[in-house]
Amino acid sequence: MLLKLLTESSGVSGNEKEVRDLIMDEIRGYSDSIKIDRLGNIIAYKKGLNSSQKLMITAHMDEVGLLITDIDSSGLLKFITVGGIDKRILVSKSVHVGKDKVYGVIGAKPIHLQKKKEWINALDMDDLYIDIGATSKEDAEKYVNIGDYASFQSDYIEFGDNLIKAKALDNRVGCSLLIDLIKEIKDISFYAVFTVMEEVGLVGAGPAAYEVNPDMAIVLEGTLCYEMPNMDSHLMPTQIGKGPAISLADRTTVYNPQFRKRIEEIAKSNQIPYQYRKSSMGGNDSGKIHTAKTGSITTCISVPCRYIHSPNSVMSIKDYENTQKLLRAILTEYGKGVL
Repeated sequence: MLLKLLTESSGVSGNEKEVRDLIMDEIRGYSDSIKIDRLGNIIAYKKGLNSSQKLMITAHMDEVGLLITDIDSSGLLKFITVGGIDKRILVSKSVHVGKDKVYGVIGAKPIHLQKKKEWINALDMDDLYIDIGATSKEDAEKYVNIGDYASFQSDYIEFGDNLIKAKALDNRVGCSLLIDLIKEIKDISFYAVFTVMEEVGLVGAGPAAYEVNPDMAIVLEGTLCYEMPNMDSHLMPTQIGKGPAISLADRTTVYNPQFRKRIEEIAKSNQIPYQYRKSSMGGNDSGKIHTAKTGSITTCISVPCRYIHSPNSVMSIKDYENTQKLLRAILTEYGKGVL
């Protein structure tokens, strides 16, 4: 399955090559032109019937991860985080380090040896290290280097009621949806853009949007989901199983209300369930896309994912399928010139 291949590939921000190569292999032969720009964004074009407006659909390739900053005398690796990671989830997690994917475990002082005040607070990054089984600095240097990236090691697993557990659902789920569109849609012109370094400041989106210069853009994402029992519904940003989430606003964008309402009408007319992304926390590539050149109107359509930015995110296959249906319906209307 494509989503399994994408999530099990490594692509920490600034090191997206493995994911980019996989995407290129998937979309070759389905695009009329493909370009990789200087930053590493993929800009693909599907040529169909002429349209009075230029549409860009985008998904970022990168994931959160780690970067090796030092190797100590005993062969343990020190690191910093790349992107937003809660340090409380790091201890004991498995990782792959460097291009050879050297296996490692994030370690720390055992709880038996910690002082009581250390029990109640998350361990600082300075207290953590990656153990690759090396016996010395010289031994470790045979396998890894300072500056190597490390990604979480997590297998793709289907479980429960049509659920998927994997790493990097933010945003390999968006990449998978966009690849599906490239393969399936015919006679409709649009730009498909896979961006780099979204997790460290929306780095790739601005230059890509500047080159494409779209009139409108659809950002595809895996977004935060939090639906705990006995919680007020207005505090739940999204819920698994309720369909694709349409964003209202976040810290980088207030989304165009007319564009959003049109997408809602399309969902209703096609009997596709949808929900609103109610939180304004976080941001995505729209923050740079909608201000490039003379600007463009944007919307963000997301698949809700529990435990985001961790090794074990969870999403619903039904939500994925309904997001596919909504995107096909949107492009059909766009092809008619009535989006």
